Amino acid sequence: MAKPELSIEFFPPQTPEGAQKLRDTCRKLATLKPSFFSVTYGAGGSTRERTFATVREIAADGFEAAPHLSCIGSTRASIREILAEYAAAGIRRIVALRGDLPSGVGDPGEFRYANELVEFIRNETGDRFHLEVAAYPEWHPQAKSPKDDLLAFKRKADAGANSAITQYFYNFDAYAHFVESVRAMGVELPIVPGIMPIVSFSKLARFSDACGAELPRWMRKKFEAFGDDAESIRAFGLDVVTELCERLIAAGAPGLHFYSMNQAGLTTAICERLKLGC
Repeated sequence: MAKPELSIEFFPPQTPEGAQKLRDTCRKLATLKPSFFSVTYGAGGSTRERTFATVREIAADGFEAAPHLSCIGSTRASIREILAEYAAAGIRRIVALRGDLPSGVGDPGEFRYANELVEFIRNETGDRFHLEVAAYPEWHPQAKSPKDDLLAFKRKADAGANSAITQYFYNFDAYAHFVESVRAMGVELPIVPGIMPIVSFSKLARFSDACGAELPRWMRKKFEAFGDDAESIRAFGLDVVTELCERLIAAGAPGLHFYSMNQAGLTTAICERLKLGC
């Protein structure tokens, strides 16, 4: 069985200290030989310059960088300008997203959905970019129904997406069912599971409740039983995520996309347990 490809996500740092920490993290994670590093993009393009600076630095160090690009609140002219910047910088891969409007902003701009962004990029640049899109095994929190969410994903595929990265999850069956469902709709693009290592359960629980990612009850109860025992939380979290990755690999997942939170330790430990990237 072929080893799945690895990819790793960062967020653009806000301070010089954060930038140096990310450089160190990137060098450590580069030893895992990921196929690319992605860099997130703030709501309404709020981190545009920092995202671009981070992407350029990663690319200058010889690694493939994939900027996130969200379209909500944007104009076609602004997206066209960004695409030209990335093309000039030699970027070959983009994570194309709808994104969220910044708080207090009511104008959605000239794009409403990610499939419109994918279609626009294809019309403007042809096959210049490999386009990643988002997938939601446990359904997008704003979707009216599971069927509507599947249809939204199919529209992104039909518009010209090359592959997809999922929201993180801890329920293997959710991923397996999602893949089975989209295959039944005739969508064949690779669907790479997003993997969130567990640093702090309390922070993960708050973030998961906000973004609609389910934390299974048995996981919650076990983590809550550890109280403030950080070492036990870390060890159990490593076991949970490693076992999930093993099941995904055995089921034929085409890759693993790690949400690193700009830290190297847990992603490295999981990949070492899986004997990936070495």
